[in-house]
Amino acid sequence: MFISKEYFEEWMLRIMDRFDKIDKKLDKMSKPRLMLDGEILFDNQDLCQLLNVSKRTLQRYRSTGELQFQMVYGTTYYKESDVHTFIRLNFNKKRGGKNKKA
Repeated sequence: MFISKEYFEEWMLRIMDRFDKIDKKLDKMSKPRLMLDGEILFDNQDLCQLLNVSKRTLQRYRSTGELQFQMVYGTTYYKESDVHTFIRLNFNKKRGGKNKKA
């Protein structure tokens, strides 16, 4: 089987373009985690995705004191332990405490 040089080069360009796209996606997925005192720090975007809420909802949680946070150079971060505590306390309330063991 014989293919033309142009056809081969066209396919190689497509393949290389696909590799570039995959590489960019992998870079986004493997961004380094910020740490503070050995704990993972989440930013607003991370927490919005994790809790499936909007940025405004996070703001309300912060304003009411339900969710602890730290400000570093104008950026809001949340400690992993604070997020776990928030989930345990608040998401149980919304379910009527059904997950509590008697």
